[in-house]
Amino acid sequence: MEKINYQNWPNCYRLANEQVELIVTTDVGPRIIRYGFVGDKNEFKEYSEMLGKTGGDEWRIYGGHRFWHAPEVKPRTYFPDNFLVKIESHDNKVRLIQPVETTTGILKEIDIELDADSSHVKVTHRLKNTNLWAVELAPWALSVMAPGGKLIMPLPPRGSHETNLLPSNTLTLWSYTNMADPRWTWGTQYVMLRQDSKLGPQKIGMMNSDGWMAHINAGVMFLKKFTYIPNANYPDWGCSIEAFTDEEMLEVETLAPLCKLEPNRSVEHIEHWFLFKGLSTPNNDQDIDKNILPKVNSAKV
Repeated sequence: MEKINYQNWPNCYRLANEQVELIVTTDVGPRIIRYGFVGDKNEFKEYSEMLGKTGGDEWRIYGGHRFWHAPEVKPRTYFPDNFLVKIESHDNKVRLIQPVETTTGILKEIDIELDADSSHVKVTHRLKNTNLWAVELAPWALSVMAPGGKLIMPLPPRGSHETNLLPSNTLTLWSYTNMADPRWTWGTQYVMLRQDSKLGPQKIGMMNSDGWMAHINAGVMFLKKFTYIPNANYPDWGCSIEAFTDEEMLEVETLAPLCKLEPNRSVEHIEHWFLFKGLSTPNNDQDIDKNILPKVNSAKV
């Protein structure tokens, strides 16, 4: 762990091996502002007009990877993470600790564990309830990706009308979701969403039982893996993943089930990240099965 100045934030820390590097901020956050191959581009979006800023009561997106709690409600969800966070170094991980949110009584922590010789990063998101009463919530992890990419979301295994009479998964739409938008690719086994600098907000959520989603941009694939819990009560009508895009970025989001978090209790949500080089952007299900799925299956957690 190396302390550095990054994008005019003087209190950042770099974690790296010979393949990849992460940079976390402690001037604001908790945020992982960079993840990418050493010497290569940041796979995360950075908002240049916000870099280096601190303080104030206005929520800023900043970019990078952030941590919220669902369901999304203003002002609760948008507590501004504009102030110093604590950083701790443990045996094989770094922990970021945000001060207790004054409006919600919730404490956020992120543990980061980088493999010694691969791109694999284990990211543990933890919420603690410091109130005197229980709070219903769900951990919600959001990675803001640099523009120009495409997101892949697998659907549960397909079946037939003769043998599968009951529904197999949910698909959640927002009031501004447009299924005719050209950024969507509706396949048999996968749904894809493309970022476009000329088109505005678009969002979808779904029950993802496969436990992965992948974003491809300029030949690099960012893969997230997570644990899906069958029959659990997920937010937003059953969403274990969500995707949002606008003119500037695309968000890759995973969620844990809703829980009634009792006072002084914690709940965790774990993501596993991987990066792969030299992949073409897929156009259909066949491209994904041939070129993407083998990489997904090779990523062991």
